[in-house]
Amino acid sequence: MKMSIHESKNIIEAKNVFKTYGDSATNAVSGVSFSVPYGVCFGMLGPNGAGKSTMMKMIYGVCLRDKKENSAIKVFGHDPGVNALPIRFLSGIVPQEDNLDEELNVEQNLKVFCKFYNIRGEQADKRIAELLSFMELSEKQHHGIKQLSGGMKRRLIIARALLNNPRLLILDEPTTGLDPQVRHLIWDKLRHLKRDGMTILLTTHYMDEAFQICDTVFIMDKGKRVAEGDPQELVDKHIESYVMEIYSKESFSIISKDVSEKCCRVDESGDAVRIYSGDYEKLREFSKHLGIKDFNLRQSNLEDLFLKITGSGLNAQQ
Repeated sequence: MKMSIHESKNIIEAKNVFKTYGDSATNAVSGVSFSVPYGVCFGMLGPNGAGKSTMMKMIYGVCLRDKKENSAIKVFGHDPGVNALPIRFLSGIVPQEDNLDEELNVEQNLKVFCKFYNIRGEQADKRIAELLSFMELSEKQHHGIKQLSGGMKRRLIIARALLNNPRLLILDEPTTGLDPQVRHLIWDKLRHLKRDGMTILLTTHYMDEAFQICDTVFIMDKGKRVAEGDPQELVDKHIESYVMEIYSKESFSIISKDVSEKCCRVDESGDAVRIYSGDYEKLREFSKHLGIKDFNLRQSNLEDLFLKITGSGLNAQQ
């Protein structure tokens, strides 16, 4: 018996997905498989060019996956390459680009989208007021789009994506280029939505964003899956607990002999050197030979994990 979308525990299921553009010999996405259960925040993490945005666009039907045997994408039980309309009706989509209509004001931008979902009259006015309040934009209701800051525009696009009370919210790098205060505000709103039971799928190349709001991270590099799991569990399992970042190789040379004798793992990236160890006191001992502005001693994080498994940072340009 075929399982209905209401019986399935997963809102998204991807199996052996490939995507190649034109005559390129390199796959933008190469054999990727994953599933997203209901009610979680699932984050796709990776440097620019890793394939995460391409994977996202295949999920909501903007681009088609390569036709290969045993390859499939299902969202709410539908194949987005064949029947994307039901997926979009049940989803809210926040694209990477700001695509608001600058000829309309804030309220009018939302009213246009209300019509797409047959939300009209007092119902539309009430929903718009609720969302502008939720995204802290009520005072901007009659402002033109050109009067809004970048952070306000992103919050308005998120409000627009929530008009239809979606079961799935898809965000493609929602906070790129925004200042930390606005990013934290958006994170707070996403946490609120998740507590209310909404499933969230997002792509990001910000390590702290994924760590703050994702239940599961799916790390991609060069079109392939390189790691998947709970952010903290991944760090605990695959990386030493502490790292000392030294900002120049000249400073590192002062302690390099001691580091070698203590058998710590060393990673050199550009001018910086990172020394990893499970022993905090060992790293603190090294730091006594350096100036206070020469290093940073901290706990390891997802950025360190990505450096270890791919050799490049999450913010790397590829």
